[in-house]
Amino acid sequence: MAGVQCSVTSHQSNSEEGSRRPSPPASRPSPPSLIYRPCSYVDRLDLPDLFALAQPLEVELGSGDGSFLAEYARTHPDHNFLGVERLLGRLRKLDRKGLRLGLSNLRLIRLEASYLVDYLLPANSVRAVHVYFPDPWPKRRHEKHRLITPRFVETVRLALEPRGRIYFRTDSPEYFEQIAEVFAANPAYQAIGTPGSLTALLTDFERDFQARGIHTLHAAFERMEGA
Repeated sequence: MAGVQCSVTSHQSNSEEGSRRPSPPASRPSPPSLIYRPCSYVDRLDLPDLFALAQPLEVELGSGDGSFLAEYARTHPDHNFLGVERLLGRLRKLDRKGLRLGLSNLRLIRLEASYLVDYLLPANSVRAVHVYFPDPWPKRRHEKHRLITPRFVETVRLALEPRGRIYFRTDSPEYFEQIAEVFAANPAYQAIGTPGSLTALLTDFERDFQARGIHTLHAAFERMEGA
């Protein structure tokens, strides 16, 4: 498997008619990678360019070391998965896990989660979004940096399919309350339960929290039909 990236064809012309230049040495093939490098960061993603099969798409915003996403993609080969992570070290760790498991339905992108939702996800293209343990920014003066805002909720609505879902996990009761309030204020959503099969798959943060006796709070919302 070659590195996953857009292809660009370059054309060179000789400065003088009939001039000849030696051919450059053959380049080494790119090592295998699930990391996708878009040609453009201002155009919506071309999903057929990412995935060989047209299947329902699920997106994880902030994939950490990939403990959740790699296993979830492995057990759901009939869905495609896009992992979004800003930190390159974490992304490479998930890349290695996905390659070891032979996950042709998994792609990764290095980007801020909010930017991907605002500008790159096509409308009505996502079956489910997963947001697990986002930074709670606990100090009041830092709350403006939180991912979950009214703007985020609305832009996610545009990306979700009708009846598409967004799943949350957090260890912060205060942030959990804010998430519930922001979604309740948007009439396009209804609160739903989180399937037990989903909560059974733990993230790296969650394993650490459980070992320290910290409780995980779950929330899920569905984009209503016609909204």
